[in-house]
Amino acid sequence: MNSFETDMKRAFGSVNFIIGLLAECFILWRTGFQSDLFRISVPVLTSLPYSTAWLNEYQSGFIKEYLPRSGQSSYIFGKFFACGISGGALPAIACFLYSQFGEGEEMPEKFLLLFLSGMFWAVTAAVLAAAANSRYVAYGGSFVLFYMLVILYERYFTALYCLYPAEWYAPEHIWVLGDTGIILMLAGLIWIMGILYYSIIARCLEHA
Repeated sequence: MNSFETDMKRAFGSVNFIIGLLAECFILWRTGFQSDLFRISVPVLTSLPYSTAWLNEYQSGFIKEYLPRSGQSSYIFGKFFACGISGGALPAIACFLYSQFGEGEEMPEKFLLLFLSGMFWAVTAAVLAAAANSRYVAYGGSFVLFYMLVILYERYFTALYCLYPAEWYAPEHIWVLGDTGIILMLAGLIWIMGILYYSIIARCLEHA
């Protein structure tokens, strides 16, 4: 059984993905790409599609039937990457549509940065959900972390613009290696989250 393919279909075909995409499009059309509301919406809406998928299956007991047919590693990686890809695609697709059919606001054509940023927030929500065993932590945890980074940057470490999440997809400062530097940073953060996710899920599966 191809666990990743199944998870991708479930993530992109979920009601939560559609709701998140429509909400992101609505926010863009109402407030624009540069608005604070859009910036806040990214960590919140990217958690909707698939960040609680493992938790739902674990709590319902469905995992006991599904896991033997997919294998542990395939199961965990399928959940992780489906969560990240669907979460990253959500704001990227919304911004692409806005750039094509919006009201003419200038849009930075850096959809890869936006995708990776959304992917990071999505997998962060998944890690928090697994660690806390709570859907509410999944949907609110990324926002809390986002807000903490904003506070740290604006009040205490204004020189560390890499802490400011909006810089990750709409940079206003000169980064080392340019966009490549941002990509490497986000890839590293996602890799760290992947290690945490695998460790947490594998430990839980030992008792499933």
